[in-house]
Amino acid sequence: MVLPSFSFASAAEIRFGRGLAAEAAKHIAAFGHRVLLVHGADPARARWLRDSLPHVICIACTGEPDLSALDAALAKARAAEPEVVVALGGGAVIDMAKALAALIPAPGAILDHLEVVGQGLPLTVAPLPMVALPTTAGTGAEVTRNAVIGVPEARRKVSLRDLAMLPRLALVDPALTDGCPWGVTLASGLDALTQVIEPYLCTRANPMTDALCRAAIPMALPALMRLDKAEDPDARDAMAYVSLSGGLALANAGLGAVHGLAGVIGGETGAPHGAICGALLAPVLTALSDAAAAGSPLQARLEEVAAWLAPPLGVSPDAAFTALANWAHGAGLAGLGGLGVAVEARDRIARQAQVSSSMRASPVTFDSDALAAILEAAHSPR
Repeated sequence: MVLPSFSFASAAEIRFGRGLAAEAAKHIAAFGHRVLLVHGADPARARWLRDSLPHVICIACTGEPDLSALDAALAKARAAEPEVVVALGGGAVIDMAKALAALIPAPGAILDHLEVVGQGLPLTVAPLPMVALPTTAGTGAEVTRNAVIGVPEARRKVSLRDLAMLPRLALVDPALTDGCPWGVTLASGLDALTQVIEPYLCTRANPMTDALCRAAIPMALPALMRLDKAEDPDARDAMAYVSLSGGLALANAGLGAVHGLAGVIGGETGAPHGAICGALLAPVLTALSDAAAAGSPLQARLEEVAAWLAPPLGVSPDAAFTALANWAHGAGLAGLGGLGVAVEARDRIARQAQVSSSMRASPVTFDSDALAAILEAAHSPR
């Protein structure tokens, strides 16, 4: 077997395990004493960490970050002159913290570095050390090199991206996700599932990302289905691992049409990213199956994915993608119509998605008509 050349980059250190958050203050102190702590909308949920650190300035990230929120946070953060940036929260919080860690020492403007709507320039000064503690199992942002930022004026979500933005420490304690509300668990979990499937199918897959995805894809749906029935620490652990694996895989391989469409839809509607991905996953898998040539490597991989998804759904592999959509919607996931995607916006979204960075690794080059058909299929629960 001839192995392809590839590279693999991630956080400088990954610590995974239930209960490891108790060690967070010790690890953070190794990077500096003046701490910028980025947390979610409820500051009480961050009190345990804030109270364990000696010199802390807090910034709340109350939703998926946009350009104006980032600009305001950056002014406050620079005034505090932190030595280390810490994120305690979901993917939006971690993205905000990664962006701040990158931009606090940067001499230029935010738009100098944003893709698509800005110049997309690389960073010229090293970011501050950044520590990520995820409290949801979805984005894998604790091990990725980009931060997703909304630009409402352009009706887009775009990335600030640089290899130097990889966190210095990703501390993944599944206990921090315990008790997460079902709606968030479902949406973030489907995002995590998407992020181990798309890198497995994409054109830049490599042996290391394949190994991560092959282990994680069969774990995801059974764990998510258990959490639909009851709180389950073992299922939380599994989903945290799937999410981490997805972050590692997407950062080193790529994504595809689900995320290519989701970035545009998120900028258009403000709907939660995970819910958008969940609504799109099955229609994109079906469209890939329809486009895959008989006997092609893509068809073989799609058959593997279907075979991994089918058993927990209780169906044959040829019905797995439809059954996945039916289960997700039955569990409470809205279709794109319920997430604010208007029928008349489909063509515009399809055209904009074609130039999304996530589309570059798609195993099928979908034209705008094919993407609009995917949007139609994802519009309403069947």
